Amino acid sequence: MTDTASIIAENRRRYEELKAQGQGHAPRALPPPSSRGLPLDEAAILHTETIPGGWYCTFELNAGEALRISLDHGPSSVALVAWNAAETSERLNYADTVKVQWTAALQRGRVLFSDMGRVMLSLIEDSCGAHDALVGGSNAESNAARYAGGPYRNTRDNLVLAALKAGLDRRDIPACVTLFAPVSVGAEGRFAWNEAGRRAGDFVDLRAELDLLVTLSNCPHPLDPNPDYAPNPVVVTRFRAPVPAADDLCRTATIEAVRGFENNAAIGF
Repeated sequence: MTDTASIIAENRRRYEELKAQGQGHAPRALPPPSSRGLPLDEAAILHTETIPGGWYCTFELNAGEALRISLDHGPSSVALVAWNAAETSERLNYADTVKVQWTAALQRGRVLFSDMGRVMLSLIEDSCGAHDALVGGSNAESNAARYAGGPYRNTRDNLVLAALKAGLDRRDIPACVTLFAPVSVGAEGRFAWNEAGRRAGDFVDLRAELDLLVTLSNCPHPLDPNPDYAPNPVVVTRFRAPVPAADDLCRTATIEAVRGFENNAAIGF
């Protein structure tokens, strides 16, 4: 075994040991992906709009409302950031989202944490299960290196514009999670892109667990190998989510999620 392989094996052993200590109990098994074409209750729909390729949109989302983000027009990647609407110094933290849940695999039943240990969004439905919580979004430099004939719009500049319009600053922008970005990590720690991991018709339903300000950017992911800058339009529907039951999967799947929701209840803004 090489030195690198030995280090990886030891890190894996230590990770599993700490994971077992941190969880204290076995997490609930997560379900398979949601079925494409799963309908929404028409009476629950509040608003629908389409984000053109390369553009962005910001939503005010009340606790208990949800966003359905749909690839109705073909594959795209959608970067997401979020702030607490009542106190924007609290924001999405994808590093904690990964660390607290002991996985970078975001799928139905997982949650997105803030930097205050609270749950901001729950993945209540997800037909894809291929989302990136590691690499981040595109910027002007990554676009210039990949695409000829630019400049083209990018996620970083979109998020800056969204933040400024909301009265925030560049320093207020957290690192993004990118939905429908089929990024995997190999045994040697290298990122890979698996286009088969997303398809036209895929969707994600995200339920707000706090009053939020959410920005979505529809730009190609930095690892997308397509040589053409050609993001498809993305349909976003805001709707009233069903009231969670006592055994709601997102609220009970892991002890870490339970603690996150306890933090939601304990902090009053």
